[in-house]
Amino acid sequence: MATFLYKLGRLAFRRRRYVALIWVALLALAGFGAASASTATSSSFSIPGTEAQRAFDLLEQRFPGGSADGATARVVFKAPDNEEMSDPANKAEVDKVIGELKSGSDQIASVSDPYTAGAVSKDGSTAYVSVSYKVNSMELTDGTRDALEDAGHAAQKSGMTVEIGGDALMVIPETGVTEIIGVAIAAIVLVITFGSLIAAGLPLLTALIGVGIGVSTITALANVLDLGSTTSTLAMMIGLAVGIDYALFIVSRYRAELAEGREREDAAGRAVGTAGSAVVFAGLTVVIALVGLAVVNIPMLSKMGFAAAGTVAIAVLIALTLVPALLGFAGKRVLGRKARKAAGAPDKTEDKPNMGTRWARFVLRKPVWVLLVGVIGLGTVAVPVASLEMGLPDEGSQPTSTTQRRAYDLLSDGFGPGFNGPLMVVVDTADSSDGKTAAKQVTDEISGIKGVVAVTPAQFNKAGDTAMITVVPKDRPSSVDTENVVHAIRDAGKDIKSDTGAEVLVTGSTAMNIDFSQKMNDALLPYLALVVGLAFLLLMVVFRSVLVPLKAALGFLLSVVAALGAVVAVFQWGWLGSLFGVEQPGPIMSMMPIFMVGVVFGLAMDYEVFLVTRMREAYVHGEKPGQAIVTGFRHGARVVTAAAVIMMAVFAGFIGSSEQMVKMIGFSLAIAVFFDAFVVRMAIVPAVLALLGHRAWSLPRWLDRILPNVDVEGEGLREQLDETPGGETGGERELTRV
Repeated sequence: MATFLYKLGRLAFRRRRYVALIWVALLALAGFGAASASTATSSSFSIPGTEAQRAFDLLEQRFPGGSADGATARVVFKAPDNEEMSDPANKAEVDKVIGELKSGSDQIASVSDPYTAGAVSKDGSTAYVSVSYKVNSMELTDGTRDALEDAGHAAQKSGMTVEIGGDALMVIPETGVTEIIGVAIAAIVLVITFGSLIAAGLPLLTALIGVGIGVSTITALANVLDLGSTTSTLAMMIGLAVGIDYALFIVSRYRAELAEGREREDAAGRAVGTAGSAVVFAGLTVVIALVGLAVVNIPMLSKMGFAAAGTVAIAVLIALTLVPALLGFAGKRVLGRKARKAAGAPDKTEDKPNMGTRWARFVLRKPVWVLLVGVIGLGTVAVPVASLEMGLPDEGSQPTSTTQRRAYDLLSDGFGPGFNGPLMVVVDTADSSDGKTAAKQVTDEISGIKGVVAVTPAQFNKAGDTAMITVVPKDRPSSVDTENVVHAIRDAGKDIKSDTGAEVLVTGSTAMNIDFSQKMNDALLPYLALVVGLAFLLLMVVFRSVLVPLKAALGFLLSVVAALGAVVAVFQWGWLGSLFGVEQPGPIMSMMPIFMVGVVFGLAMDYEVFLVTRMREAYVHGEKPGQAIVTGFRHGARVVTAAAVIMMAVFAGFIGSSEQMVKMIGFSLAIAVFFDAFVVRMAIVPAVLALLGHRAWSLPRWLDRILPNVDVEGEGLREQLDETPGGETGGERELTRV
């Protein structure tokens, strides 16, 4: 592999104008496709194989034209102090709003009257109008949204409080300027690391080109592939981070080759042949982790994983081709002014230990203590995981500044928390001899379940073979008690089916969330086994060892559990919540554990590959295990540290998002990279390797014969170049540096 990548790097350097032109053309093509593509009309959320999804599909089939997947809204009214919603003046204002809603858009399916639908609170202070639309929230026109938002303005002038909830007002989340701050921090770190504006700007430029191509392609295909807005956000987040990191490693190796007196083209080839091999395998681990999300069998999550994996693949290709091409344009200006003067001169600082060398020597002196402190520290941070509660965020987790959150609170105060997440019970009476009797039995059974405060009479379709029943639980949608109500209804439905032949199914957003969480829990262990197993085999090929990949996997599990503990402390317990913009602590997104396993594992293996391959390179060249650790840290710690800080800055930039899901993902990935890079890879890994000694790099002979030799360190490449008559290497050189 190293030989092929060496030739690819030299070719890209030599034909840099063509390579740069190809990538610019791809960016322009993707940008044109994104600009000319029609706006995505849907972003469907389905969970195949669950009861909630079966009920939803049955509603679409048996209630044609009912817009089962249509957007909904609730216009909530609260009367002024000492007044009631039934007062003639207030009632007139509500009637006026209903009329405005009906005439405001042709996308309206139905508008309920709170006075005939029983949507007035017992104390008379609060009422709500339910609005249903013919299309989903992503297909609503701006005019329809404006009509909804303007509907209550006149009523507000009369003294009433009017707020609007529901998914009809759902828009693409705003992430603010914090991502720009993250990129700015990355730029500062790169300038400090390289001491050259050109060297610092090159990884940023190539990463932005890669992300531009990836996100533009996603936007262009969003309508065709039914991709949601979160898909491009995730692709941007991960693509930007790995794009900067991969280019950083290539540029760093190129500078090291120049400092040793290589010719520029040869230096570019060697940088791609050695550091590029590590980039390929690091990228493969990220791609495996992201594509592996498909095993969960949730289309939305699979699409997010595939899109992000595609962006990572683009980042790898750019690092292997566009980066050496741009290095050709930059010339020796990629080195700092002092480095250009010293290029090719003997390295007088080689004997002076840098920070990485001093830290590695400290770990070698106290490996047991470093290991204990690292493990106990991460274990302590992981303690909150024991109280983990999972669910999907509802409008109760929105900032209090939003009308959706205020509407949620008004409904909770006037009707009870459960009104924000009613359950939809679907009764399929096609196989029942007496459908109406069966539906009546279902209603009576549900009314007696603990935690249920209201049950509407069954409403049959025209064919009379399906009925809908609305159930209002006592507690908020994301509570454990509401989950128990769903399970109780389903248990009762089993007995009813055996008695009457009618099938009882529970759906609605609350039931969907519960089924989604259960599906994620069921898929976690198989997914973990698949991803870690494949990556373990990949790392075994890279390191020619069994214990090193095992140590890498166990270290990752420790860091991801610690990161999940930090997420629970901040987003569920509310610790330091105001610092991260968490106004309403609540359950952790049910996709977070499996999502963190996938993304963080891939990213964590980046640092493992880049740092430990340098150690193995020194070890196979005859250094003792301890000295190989020092050598690895001397040449790799600075670059890996810079890469981790950059990745943390990029991820942390998304904490400023107005969307709770994006905010939580940004925080979790940033803190996970911190734990993995600085605690696991920089402390626990060298401590474990120091304790293992030669055993860390041993491999059974039978396994050694089976595993392919991919030459990640580029030893075969160096031997080939050194044997070339009048070779470009200038003779035997010192150990290469990353």
